[in-house]
Amino acid sequence: MSVSTFADEEQAKFNQYVADLKVEAIEKGFSKKIVDNAFATVKFKKKVIKADKNQPEVKETLETYLPKRVPKWKIDRARKLYKENQTELEKIAAKYGVQARFIVALWGLESNFGKIQGSHPVISSVVTLAYDGRREALYKRQLWAALTILEEGHIDLDHFKGSWAGAMGQTQFMPTSFNAYAVDYDGDGKKDIWQNKLDAFASIANYLKKAGWNDSLTWGRQVVLPEGFNSEHILQRGTRTRKQWLENWNKSERGLADWQALGLRRTDGTDLPNVGITAALVMPDDENGRMYLAYDNYKALMHWNRSYYFATSVGYLSDRIGYPKI
Repeated sequence: MSVSTFADEEQAKFNQYVADLKVEAIEKGFSKKIVDNAFATVKFKKKVIKADKNQPEVKETLETYLPKRVPKWKIDRARKLYKENQTELEKIAAKYGVQARFIVALWGLESNFGKIQGSHPVISSVVTLAYDGRREALYKRQLWAALTILEEGHIDLDHFKGSWAGAMGQTQFMPTSFNAYAVDYDGDGKKDIWQNKLDAFASIANYLKKAGWNDSLTWGRQVVLPEGFNSEHILQRGTRTRKQWLENWNKSERGLADWQALGLRRTDGTDLPNVGITAALVMPDDENGRMYLAYDNYKALMHWNRSYYFATSVGYLSDRIGYPKI
């Protein structure tokens, strides 16, 4: 079979898949006009499949990751933008019960403060990933959510862009997360996480609040372990689901006084805070790497993105934003 014939056959299969999706969308109650418009420009995106299959495999450690993800220029910019937006940020922080420094940290790490949002048409991305088949159910859910966003009029099709995987706007929400957490903060009738930074700030805060955030706590602290520490107390790695991860969290979690008694100390060797809160012991790398006592808010960051590197980088940047006080 020639290459061109194979390509023609593949295109025909994709076209049939799209036709079937359109029928399914209308059966789900989406208007024919929305469906026809949304699918009119759908294309199979080879780049999306290539990006999905070629996730970076470079061996990182927190020692290499944090300086790249949270360089000094990003800390300086985060502090500058916090100051510029302080009045509104603190109003949103008070309304949702989420410290403003964490809102800015997520904004900075997800989209470089709104500058890098992705230029891939969302509908084409999620249809391509559904067609690819490895996670079809997941990406069909994202497609129905994306059609809901268009039907509700939060953005027009021409500007409905995101990352290759379908993450959108200044918050980099997937379509399902948008529908669950995005906020129309300024009351203009649109949840605009693309152009409206106040909607983006409030949406970040709303996500964290709904994930269980407590603004009387911070996220965690780096600690040092004593010689001969029993590694069974460390939060177990290698979980496939959030439910399993939370079960492992519960096994590790204990009060700070208990961690103190087990020999944990701050990085400068002084005692842990004498406060009645609990924490799990998190190991992003291995027993020779950094160790963190993570408080309940860390669970909310891991709900956003279940990556120890990501959650720790948000906490690290938020600390650099918050101290010294702006």
